[in-house]
Amino acid sequence: MNYQHKKLASGNWNKMSFLKQMANVGSEVERAINWKEKNKEYSRMAFDRALELLDLTIKDKKNHKRGYLKELLRLREVLSDYFYFDNIYKSTDESWRKYFLAFNYAANIS
Repeated sequence: MNYQHKKLASGNWNKMSFLKQMANVGSEVERAINWKEKNKEYSRMAFDRALELLDLTIKDKKNHKRGYLKELLRLREVLSDYFYFDNIYKSTDESWRKYFLAFNYAANIS
């Protein structure tokens, strides 16, 4: 696979805590949201990076042991629906911001 985040994909991602991983995914989602109305291509690129980081989080074995796998797979499904498909789950920019804000906050105090 051709990764945008080559250093992270080579093993550095797994050294981060789950909270920091999710905060980083959230940063890319935030970029995708911010670009959505201004530049569709930039928004798509940011979302692709978010998916890449989310996939690295899903592959990280420490997150399987904690029981996060089901949540991560559902998150991937609902995010993809929001950015690429019909938004059948009725997500909003604000709901995504709130979801990831909790990880950002927790990662910064831990």
